[in-house]
Amino acid sequence: MDWDRTVRANLRHYLPEQGTLVPERLVGHGRGRAALRDVVLCVDQSGSMAASVVFAGVFGAALASLRSLRTSLVAFDTAVVDLTDRLDDPVDVLFGTQLGGGTDIGRALAYCAGSITRPSATVLVLISDLFEGGSRDELVRRAAALTASGVRVVVLLALSDDGTPAHDHANAAALAALGVPAFACTPDAFPEVMAAAVEGRELPNRTEG
Repeated sequence: MDWDRTVRANLRHYLPEQGTLVPERLVGHGRGRAALRDVVLCVDQSGSMAASVVFAGVFGAALASLRSLRTSLVAFDTAVVDLTDRLDDPVDVLFGTQLGGGTDIGRALAYCAGSITRPSATVLVLISDLFEGGSRDELVRRAAALTASGVRVVVLLALSDDGTPAHDHANAAALAALGVPAFACTPDAFPEVMAAAVEGRELPNRTEG
């Protein structure tokens, strides 16, 4: 924040009766509009995750509109598809995602890792019930490498109205041992969860909404 320029820009908003200045316009030292945080939404598109895919598309579009965040959206089953270039149109995101069958979470995390350029400024939200059709060891190894690099990894077992998913308890426990919280979340709670993740606040490490 450039306080001298901020004060000068807001002198006309001085309230003499209260002896205070109302800073309606804030002036900073920053150049351009660089995002403060990178957010990667990595969404399991297997059939059991249908509701979560819909909500993730909507929230992904909303997050993409925030200048302080640089948001990416990746969907996966056994393949991985990057939907980041469709985030301006949530309808395109939702209908561009075909719900599939199998699941390879390790492969999806590997793809996300390859696109991360600022690990310490990145939050990766994996939305999955953690039923891994690929290698469980690969899933854990990829998650461990991401956290070791400085990425904050959060697992939402569901992003749905009821927030009570079936999930793989063993994989959730393995990720928890790495310091990766795994819990369910309802759509109305998602903004607060996302804010806490971005700000580095403590998140629940439990399998409930």
